[in-house]
Amino acid sequence: MQTSLKFLREGWDVIGVDNFNDYYSVRLKNDRIHFIQEQQKTLNASFEILIADLNSEVWSSLNKVNFDAVVHLAAQAGVRYSIENPRAYLESNIFGFQRVLEFVERNNIKRFTYASSSSVYGKDSIQPFDESQACDKPESYYASTKRSNELMAFSYFKTKGVTSIGLRFFTVYGPWGRPDMAPILFARAAQLNASIKVFNHGNQKRDFTYIDDITEGIFRLITRKDFINDALIVNIGYGAPTGLMDFISLIEKEMKVTIKKEYVPEQKGDVQSTFASTQKLQNLIDFNPKTPIEKGVELFIDWFKSYEF
Repeated sequence: MQTSLKFLREGWDVIGVDNFNDYYSVRLKNDRIHFIQEQQKTLNASFEILIADLNSEVWSSLNKVNFDAVVHLAAQAGVRYSIENPRAYLESNIFGFQRVLEFVERNNIKRFTYASSSSVYGKDSIQPFDESQACDKPESYYASTKRSNELMAFSYFKTKGVTSIGLRFFTVYGPWGRPDMAPILFARAAQLNASIKVFNHGNQKRDFTYIDDITEGIFRLITRKDFINDALIVNIGYGAPTGLMDFISLIEKEMKVTIKKEYVPEQKGDVQSTFASTQKLQNLIDFNPKTPIEKGVELFIDWFKSYEF
């Protein structure tokens, strides 16, 4: 959603594709679209949403459109859910991604970026995580599908000349985020005086990256003057890990409540800490994510209080 808004505000016409599945709140997904449509009314750019699976014939209807760029952010998300339902990830993240690659090749689109994930860095990766590491020991099936996407994109560059940028996102948070992720789960618990599960007994650290920094990075990469004649992999993260307990404390401060906590062991598929090296991003577009965690949580909670869950 936020990426669509960024491009619309910069004067780009946008066509979105989403299947609106019920992995999480369909109402939230519809509200996002309504918000975009309301914002778009004041902008000199058009927005259209198509409801369809990636692994469908929707691409045939798009062949007649002259696209300048493709930003592929759709996927079956969730590390833990991938352990229980791997086939959903195969259908969306592998077969769906294949359809995107075929569309980009068929239409000779030179500006193509897609979402990978920091989860491709396993427990053996050296911190800070940099893009040169092997990433050959994923901790979850979700992570393996994202690493597979990177390899698929690389092979399409080598054999078919399809250029791409795979973006390894680090713990994205902010307004309109997924309700199954920690920020909204924690904020909801604070709102309802409920308890939360704190995995790995609170000993986790995450490189929390505010959504506006993510969208700014995507936009700058797509609109670089020079085409990138390669299949690149680039981290987008704040570049400093925050302890999970510190993150919870910031939410408690903004919500003015102490959240009840149940400390539980580490979940399968999780890594203890994530920490992005952002040097490659800096070299490519002279940009680093800059929203400090304190400000990001404040902005997130401001939105959370305004939205009726």
